[in-house]
Amino acid sequence: MKVVVIGAQWGDEGKGKIVDYLADGADIIVRFSGGANAGHTIVTGDEKYALHLIPSGVLYNDKTVILGAGMVIDPKALFSEIEMLKSRGIETEGRLFVSDRAHIVLPSYIEIDRERDAGRVNPIGTTGRGIGVTYSMKSARDGIRVADLNWSEKLAELPQGDRNFLERYGERLSAMAIDLSAHITRYKDAKVLFEGAQGALLDLDLGTYPYVSSGMSCAAGAAVGGCVGPRSIDKVLGVFKAYSTRVGNGPFPSEFSVTDAAEDGLCRFIRETGREYGVTTGRPRRCGYLDLVALRYACRTNSIDSLVMTHVDVYDSLDEIKACVAYDIGGRQAEDFPASIEALNGAHPVLKSFKGWETDISGKAGNEGEAASFGGLPKEARDYIAFIEDYCETPVSIVSIGYERRRTIERAPVW
Repeated sequence: MKVVVIGAQWGDEGKGKIVDYLADGADIIVRFSGGANAGHTIVTGDEKYALHLIPSGVLYNDKTVILGAGMVIDPKALFSEIEMLKSRGIETEGRLFVSDRAHIVLPSYIEIDRERDAGRVNPIGTTGRGIGVTYSMKSARDGIRVADLNWSEKLAELPQGDRNFLERYGERLSAMAIDLSAHITRYKDAKVLFEGAQGALLDLDLGTYPYVSSGMSCAAGAAVGGCVGPRSIDKVLGVFKAYSTRVGNGPFPSEFSVTDAAEDGLCRFIRETGREYGVTTGRPRRCGYLDLVALRYACRTNSIDSLVMTHVDVYDSLDEIKACVAYDIGGRQAEDFPASIEALNGAHPVLKSFKGWETDISGKAGNEGEAASFGGLPKEARDYIAFIEDYCETPVSIVSIGYERRRTIERAPVW
């Protein structure tokens, strides 16, 4: 069985926790896109882990984790992450592999990335880690893959600084390389979990171009980056937060207004309560109402079978909750997500209000080892979720009510 987990918003939806939770039932976890610009936070017991390249399932010592063909890998960042895990008792040797078709981020790419974004009239707000440049080099057919590390003629084309860099890391990286297609075929009866990076609205083709990531963060990217055919995918899960956030520049129709005192206060409350700061950069995230227009678009364009809702507990103390159900664009109401950046920049959210539950729902998980119950949630929370399901025409199969693994309500089994 092959299950895909993607972000259904602009990233930072809590995919790390959900992949970590689902990895317990998986055999192999494959990260299929992105690079060290991604950041997944996992909390288990009193321990907190911040991962950027390695799939979230690495915390289970009996799981195989793989960096897929659609990824762009900075070897320095990768081995730093491996050392961090080792220092905390997590061994990766013999169970952490890299697709030999994945591309490598070189030091010169990082320099170009930072200079390029700084020179833009309208900066995209990249993390400056060379991700976009590496994907550009890949598209221009000038990139370096893991499979090319022993190709002397190709390496000779690189600047001396990049060659020196690969001399330091190349042998160790080659030792981890596998033919991912052959590996997945060999374990055809395994339960494989494909982990995405960023979110569907940051996908190069489906997202808010040009304010997007450079890789495939859509569900279709799992087939390409995971080296399997599209008909091999059995299920697609889309993770979203009870509200919306975005990092960097780009349109955000439901964003809280800084000129409205109430919305600005709500923004600060959500940012602090939900810990809305970038795992990779530490940048504060832009916050706004749940954008159901954008979420429904993500469901449609990614064939999302079921949704995973996170951060519901952030709303615990509020007496009223609002969600965006349409856009007002130049006096015309729109319920479909437009491609035009100009239209999105001019869109004003049409909001629907919901009664808050004013209850600590994270406490509904019970004691350690007890399963949380959807029926145990306040009626107001269940009503909010039911409306989302109806609007998006997609069921919410998992509800996360806290950072810990046990604070997860699984309404329908994934495996």
